[in-house]
Amino acid sequence: MNPVTDKNNDNATSSETQRPRKIKFDYEDDDQFQDETLDETVTESSNLDDDALMCDPDEIGADKTSADYYFDSYSHFGSLQEMLKDAVRTKTYQNVIYKNTFLFKDKVVLDVGAGTGILSLFCAKAGAKHVYAVECSQMADMAKEIVKVNGFSNVITVLKGKIEEIELPVAQVDIIVSEWMGYFLLFENMLNTVLYARDKWLVNSGVVLPDKASLYLTAIEDAEYKEDKIEFWNNVYGFNMSCIKKQSMMEPLVDTVDQNQIVTNCQLLKTMDISKMAPGDASFTAPFKLVAERDDYIHALVAYFDVTFTKCHKLTGFSTGPKSRATHWKQTVLYLEDVLTICEGEALVGSMTVTQNKKNPRDVDIMIKYSLNGRRCLISRTQYYRMR
Repeated sequence: MNPVTDKNNDNATSSETQRPRKIKFDYEDDDQFQDETLDETVTESSNLDDDALMCDPDEIGADKTSADYYFDSYSHFGSLQEMLKDAVRTKTYQNVIYKNTFLFKDKVVLDVGAGTGILSLFCAKAGAKHVYAVECSQMADMAKEIVKVNGFSNVITVLKGKIEEIELPVAQVDIIVSEWMGYFLLFENMLNTVLYARDKWLVNSGVVLPDKASLYLTAIEDAEYKEDKIEFWNNVYGFNMSCIKKQSMMEPLVDTVDQNQIVTNCQLLKTMDISKMAPGDASFTAPFKLVAERDDYIHALVAYFDVTFTKCHKLTGFSTGPKSRATHWKQTVLYLEDVLTICEGEALVGSMTVTQNKKNPRDVDIMIKYSLNGRRCLISRTQYYRMR
């Protein structure tokens, strides 16, 4: 484990509380490029089932092996529909592209992890010269049909394969667009794929969208849920199964957190500049200081992320935090072994180390060191988690 400290993060040298800046986003369908047909694709994804009829279901996934599990997990219509119906996610990308045509007009675009090709369709409609949509899963076959039936075959080329293994028909691209973010921002490690594409094909003055991502941390009271899901293992029909409890504590929970459960401030842990960062920068150690805003208990820490598109005419982005409109990413909950009693003004201090798992680079290893020196609680502990 060799974490890299973020040199651009003020928190690496300061313990002062950083208050996240909220990015306002207009969800109204007011852009001039939007039409009824494409909007239905974005907000309802109602054409997925129709498009599925164009392909032989026996052919899709027929050659699937266990090695393809990760990629083809995104071939399931339920997962695709959930992402497309995530209005915060999809409408943000749509507005970024449609309202900033100066970025796309007559430009060559690379769509990394294209899925159904929705981002490629947005780019083509915004005036891109050509779009190369790269998708490794079996969904690439359907993406070709979707591109064809929508009349963009002359602008969009769908390439099936891994970014690290394919060759593009062009030497360089002007723009890379991707929806690479996973749970806890970094789960599934698709960021490194985007960085690989950036280093191999993007022109020197090229644009990566989105180009900034920030990870945040806060603390919550969550006695009821922890009792139901974690403490349950102490007594299972009269038997002690606490060994499972220890393992379950190590698995972060992806769920929606009620903002009323938040006990402390929200702390910026790490900001990543996708246009400049190195692949190793996704592993890091960042300090935190969470100050209680009321007398309460702390049962868990909660992580969430924001993404921003800074190259737009108007700064645009979205948050996956508990105080923002819900997304399919929800939040990531890391339960603490102890119940902490904290008083208003007291601080839970520590550090979080995030690294790729050595055996499976798509998994994320998390180490949290924390301590509380309060009037009613004195504790210092290190806990380990793994997202898989």
